[in-house]
Amino acid sequence: MSAFIGEFIGTFLLVLLGNGVVSACILNKTKAQNSGWIAIVLGWGMAVMIGVYASGFLSGAHLNPAVTIAMAVIGNFSWSLVPSYIAAQFLGAMLASVALYIHYYPHWAETKDAGTILACFSTGPAIRHTASNVFGEALGTAVLVIAVMSIGPNNVAAGLGPVIVGLVVFAIGFSLGGTTGYAINPARDLGPRLMHAILPIPNKGDNDWSYAWIPVLGPILGGVAGALIYNLVLGLMN
Repeated sequence: MSAFIGEFIGTFLLVLLGNGVVSACILNKTKAQNSGWIAIVLGWGMAVMIGVYASGFLSGAHLNPAVTIAMAVIGNFSWSLVPSYIAAQFLGAMLASVALYIHYYPHWAETKDAGTILACFSTGPAIRHTASNVFGEALGTAVLVIAVMSIGPNNVAAGLGPVIVGLVVFAIGFSLGGTTGYAINPARDLGPRLMHAILPIPNKGDNDWSYAWIPVLGPILGGVAGALIYNLVLGLMN
């Protein structure tokens, strides 16, 4: 139960603060409107850091189905725990979306563009190109998983792991995130997208379901590939 609570709280904070900074930057009549991509990327990096700090001692802070599945594939995590971890991650992401809906309540009516409203919940591509979009999500997630797996062997000082993970997400956002919005996390994208579909948000449009599978499948493929590559290289070095 502690692991479930950890994944729930960590993912809740990750999405609350991550999508919170997106909403602040793009919704009409917020004090942070038009702050831009730098603010969004920095906010997401800090959101991940805080989520990991809040949950690491309870669950190991996966906060991402792609990470959970990747760790199970290489034998570093029990498959029996995968369903409960993913359930907690999705529930946390969905509840955070409800909290953001309430927090920004008057700003939805002030924002007339449906695409802007959807972007407060889930990602979308700058240029819609299926193969490139899948590859981009996979590549970003592979970098994330490799970096996370590298923390232990590098003997990072106790307590600094979450800072490193936040910096990695910050770097991914700057270097690779401009094409798809770097979901790199199925729960972070699909959970809020489902809430966008359910919540009575003024001026919202469709949920772009034709794209929704990409930030789910891409991160899973990339996470598994990153874990396998890291283990292979580590094995060859040893």
